[in-house]
Amino acid sequence: MSVFSRDECQRSEAIVNRVPNEWLLYCRAGFEPDLAAEVSARAHETGESGEVVAADPDSGFVRWQTHDAQPANSVHRELPLMSLVFARQSLIAFEPLPLSRDDRISPIVNLIKESGWNFESIWHETPDTNDGKSLGRLAKSLSRPLESTLKRGGGLRRKAGGRRLHLFWLSGDSVQVGMSFPGNRSDHLGGVLRLRHPADAPSRSTLKLEEAWHTFVPKDAWESRLHNGMQAVDLGAAPGGWTYQLVRRGMFVYAIDNGPMAPGLMATGQVEHLREDGFVWEPPYRLDWLVCDIVDKPMRVIDMVERWLVKRWCREAIFNLKLPMKKRWEEIQRCLNRLEVTLKAKGVVASIACRHLYHDREEVTVHVRLDG
Repeated sequence: MSVFSRDECQRSEAIVNRVPNEWLLYCRAGFEPDLAAEVSARAHETGESGEVVAADPDSGFVRWQTHDAQPANSVHRELPLMSLVFARQSLIAFEPLPLSRDDRISPIVNLIKESGWNFESIWHETPDTNDGKSLGRLAKSLSRPLESTLKRGGGLRRKAGGRRLHLFWLSGDSVQVGMSFPGNRSDHLGGVLRLRHPADAPSRSTLKLEEAWHTFVPKDAWESRLHNGMQAVDLGAAPGGWTYQLVRRGMFVYAIDNGPMAPGLMATGQVEHLREDGFVWEPPYRLDWLVCDIVDKPMRVIDMVERWLVKRWCREAIFNLKLPMKKRWEEIQRCLNRLEVTLKAKGVVASIACRHLYHDREEVTVHVRLDG
C-alpha cells in the first residue's frame, strides 16, 4: 500500500521544486560514499555551489543539489560523465516526486509539461539493487500509457535534440524525473554495459578488458587502435583472461606471469609465456599495448606503469588499481595526480582517464594514451 494518500500526493507535488536543481548520478551499490566524496570535491574545485543531499549506503545513487535552487545544468556540463570515476550515469533532475498508486502518470506528465521539456525517448530505470530490480515490472506497466500521454501533449517527439527522459524509480510511490544529453551520458540502461562472457575465455576477468575498450576507445577507432598484427604485453597474465581479448583482436602477446596459462591460448601461436616478474620485465621493443590486472598496492602499480610510459615502451595502457576498504576516492586521486605530475615533469604528453566499470569490483580501470 502507498505511504501517501492521493490528497497528500497532490499537496506534496505542489511543493516539489519545479526547477531541475539536482544532479543525479548512478553508481555501484556500496560505492555511494566514494561517489559523494568525488563529486563534492570536484564541484568545489570548479566553484559550483551545492552539496550532496542523498548518498544512502547500498542505494546505488547519489543526489547533489544546488544551493540557490537554480538548475543543475552548470555542474552537469562542467563535470561530464567521462571525467568522473565512480558515476555510471549523470542526469539533470528534479527532486523526487511523490506519487499516488491511484494515478502515477498524471504527476509525471504535469511536471514535464510545466518544465517545458521535450524528449525523443523515455527510459525507465531503477537502482542496481535487489529492491530496485523489483520495481522493473511496475515501470514496464507504465511505459506505454505514459508514452502515449506525452506524445499527445508534445513532451515526446521525433526531433528533440537527442534529449532523453529518465524516470528513476525509487519506490512504488516515488520517482525522480531526469534528463540526459548526447555526448554527456551513458547510452546503456542504468549506465551498465552488459557483455556476454565468451565460453572459451579462461576467466571472467576477460570482460574487464572488453568493457574497458568499449569505454575508452571509440568504436570507430577500433580498426586503427585494436587491430591484427599489433604487439601487446599482459602483465600478471595467468590464466589468460585479458590475453584472450588481445589474441581475439589478432595481436601477438607477451604473457608475463609465473602462473600457468590456458592451453587453448598457447595453442594459437600468438602468445609467448614468460615466467617472470611483471614489475621488472622489460620489452625487447616498443609495444602497442600494455595491459595489467595485477593484485597489488595501487601506488606500486603506478610506479611500474610510469616507468613504461616515461620510457615509451607502449603506445596505450589499460591497468587496474585495487582499492582500499576506506577513502577510495582519496587514494585514486593520489594515484592519478602522481601519474599526471610525473608524466608532465618528464615531458610526456598523454591523455588519462579512470572509471569504475561494471565488471570491476574493488578496483578501478585506468587508460593512458601517449601523444605520438
